Amino acid sequence: MPASNRAATRTALRVAVLADSDTRWKWGALTARRLAPEPHLTGYLLRGRATPTARQLGEVGVRADRLSEVTCAQFLAELERERYDVVVLALVGGAVQAALHGIRALWPEPAARPVLVTGYVGVVYEKLADGLLLRHGADLVLANSRYDAGRFRAVCEGVGADAGAVTQTALPFLDGAAYERAGNSAHTVVFAVQPSVPESRADRAYLLERAARHARLHPGREVLIKLRSRPGEHTTHLEEQPYQRLAERVPGGLPANCRLVYGNMGEVLDGTDLLVTVSSTAALESLHRGIPTAVLTDLGIREVLGNHHFLGSGCLASWDQLDAGLLPQGDPAWLADQGVTGASGAGDSFAAARARLGELLDLPVLPAVAPYYTQVTAPGYLPGILARHHLAPDGTPLPGAVRESGGESRLRRWLRSHLREAARGAYRHGVQRVAPMIRRMGEL
Repeated sequence: MPASNRAATRTALRVAVLADSDTRWKWGALTARRLAPEPHLTGYLLRGRATPTARQLGEVGVRADRLSEVTCAQFLAELERERYDVVVLALVGGAVQAALHGIRALWPEPAARPVLVTGYVGVVYEKLADGLLLRHGADLVLANSRYDAGRFRAVCEGVGADAGAVTQTALPFLDGAAYERAGNSAHTVVFAVQPSVPESRADRAYLLERAARHARLHPGREVLIKLRSRPGEHTTHLEEQPYQRLAERVPGGLPANCRLVYGNMGEVLDGTDLLVTVSSTAALESLHRGIPTAVLTDLGIREVLGNHHFLGSGCLASWDQLDAGLLPQGDPAWLADQGVTGASGAGDSFAAARARLGELLDLPVLPAVAPYYTQVTAPGYLPGILARHHLAPDGTPLPGAVRESGGESRLRRWLRSHLREAARGAYRHGVQRVAPMIRRMGEL
């Protein structure tokens, strides 16, 4: 669609979301709907180890008008063919960088190209400079809070890069009804686990056993272990020690009032009286509603755990304190700085982003994409990132990177799909079964 016509049809913008996991699909699709009311939404899942299953996509609960699985090179071919108004890159940093260079190769001069949007799916507690500079070059780099916006601008300005794309918003899934407390005690306690934090089997087993002990100490409470994925599935991060398998080894087993649950996090929070986690973004969702929220200190307050991000929040607590009846409440000043303004009094956190998007859509042409990382600024880093996505150093697809499936027989497409699933299954088995066994053998 020509740029001059896009403003007139902004309520029906054509938006493409490229995501590489279930959580990033959720962030990308919800961000698209916050930026463009009732968009024509096309979803693309970047093929890789974390490509979500149909069950995971159903649990997220965000639909697209069309959804397909692609490589980076195939996605670039789709962009050249389809001409979207907006593209949301809901990806890990390296994949965002590859897409940006690929798009620059498609439109090396000012052109009526799509507006490019990217950001982070949750709390940014590690790899701030690395992740942000890999995202630099998008037209809008969304920061989930005032705190993040300040940090993002400081990083860009610190390397002499343009910080104008940094735009303050909030996490798009901060919604749901405000919490209404019934009495002074918690009836439903939810422990929101994370795939990669903590990492060790001993630490994960400890947290699970403490949740079970809490259930035994409080027989009137229901303790739910909220899981992210089933064994064999991957989400944004690898999970080498699934809680499902650890639950089978809890001494005495899980008590009757403690069980494993799946489902949409928002729906689980609808019935939650106390949210417990190590450092999950679910804590922000819970705090947004006003639900008592505990960020665990049992394993220390450490950068590797991510719970240091919650310093000053008023939510840091141990299982011992929760066992004794503590119901932590978020500090209002900290919440406001983190973009968590409360379900009953939240403003329009995406207003500035929509205004900026409107300005870009009104332009007859957009400048060529200009990432910070180039062959001049990062000649020893950038080519490897692009090669992982089968792109040449100039961002063009390597020979054979784009395979059209239209001419393939149905049998060949079926075989290709099942071989891919078998390879993913072998990889997941290696991560969750073989690798831990080899490490244990090495410790003998």
